[in-house]
Amino acid sequence: MRSLLTATLALLGLILTPYINAEDLSAVTGEFAPVLENADNPLLAAGATISHENVDQYASWLDEAVVESVRAKRFQITLGPKLHFPTHPRYFKATEDNLGATKIGREPGDLSDYIGGRPFTGLDTEDPQAGIKAAWNMRYVYAPDETETARFIWRYRDMKKGKLERTLTMYGAILRYTHRHSHDPVPSLETNPSNLFSALYLRVSSPQDIRNTQLLIHRAEEDTEPEQAWMYLNTQRRVKRIGTGQKTDAFLGSDIMIEDFLGYNGRIVDMEWTYLGSEELLLPMYAHNQLDLAQQEPDKDGYRDIAFAGKGSCFPNVTWQLRKVHRLEAVPKDPSHPLSRRHYVIDAATFSPMLTRIYDRTGELWKLGISSVSHSGFHSPENELWQGVITDGVSMIDLQAEHCTTLTLKSRLAEKPLRPKSFTTSYLRQMGR
Repeated sequence: MRSLLTATLALLGLILTPYINAEDLSAVTGEFAPVLENADNPLLAAGATISHENVDQYASWLDEAVVESVRAKRFQITLGPKLHFPTHPRYFKATEDNLGATKIGREPGDLSDYIGGRPFTGLDTEDPQAGIKAAWNMRYVYAPDETETARFIWRYRDMKKGKLERTLTMYGAILRYTHRHSHDPVPSLETNPSNLFSALYLRVSSPQDIRNTQLLIHRAEEDTEPEQAWMYLNTQRRVKRIGTGQKTDAFLGSDIMIEDFLGYNGRIVDMEWTYLGSEELLLPMYAHNQLDLAQQEPDKDGYRDIAFAGKGSCFPNVTWQLRKVHRLEAVPKDPSHPLSRRHYVIDAATFSPMLTRIYDRTGELWKLGISSVSHSGFHSPENELWQGVITDGVSMIDLQAEHCTTLTLKSRLAEKPLRPKSFTTSYLRQMGR
């Protein structure tokens, strides 16, 4: 009876309303709407400001790298209202229907019987496989199957001097081939000869010297398959395959590696994953249309990008709220990798990687990555049916060099169905002409 009710509610969510909060549904409610023990603490009321003067009062609710940056007067944090973020009904239903079915295979990188939704629930530090389970949850996090970033602005900043050095504008698109939830056909595209899970495409529109430079990444369904990535180089007018080692180089001179995309854009098999437990921390999660963006220039649709503030304008100027989080650590298996480890703070409800600490080969903290995400129900009208979190901005801060790259994104559900032929090397050549 309960399964019938859940299915009915999910169907109604698709037809009658753009949102069903996961807390209203069923047995896996706690995964998507966890109860917070400190939700009513008066220190965490909306409007409170955390600065170098009072950060010690909030240190237990902040990641250590964030505490250090606030203490060093690099930025301050304003708290916003608490929100329950939505879960797409199909993703929730797939999680519920396949609860307990997905298994870690015998060989590294193997995943058995995954169909859709969140692969694993109930993470536990006592489980020796909890780390790799969390990594798979991050890989198969909910996002719409066909999205475009119509306005994607990269800004390179000297944090020490407060100087904007370079601005790039891009177009981006992501297509999921399998484990689809938001766009028909579900669960997979009918044609997928390369057995892909997803593809990502980027194209630079300015400045002129690198205009039409393009990046294409194919993420294989089988994690043990070699990674595939290509760039179309404007200066050479040809497509070049990107080697594994190049994915940890600075992308177009920024502070971001290709491996950093989407939190982690590499093979799960190439890392040792350790689950470090859960707690309650403050994260930059908010309602976009409730932010004070009056100083930001609106586009033709009235949409305003988020702002960046603090030292060098390197930190997102958005409100933060208390969330349950998972901590996850990834250590490269390759001893020649330029990093010694990555430490993730993942929002438990959405499984979005929100904060990333990146350590250099000597074990010293090198970079801090901060993602800023909005509730899709408080975003642009074109995203009414997104039903999840929308990344509005990213900061990658090189704490050693005192430099940063900030990204602002205006993402949307694809205006027209994305075609697999737009995610091929032939398409790179066509668009580079």
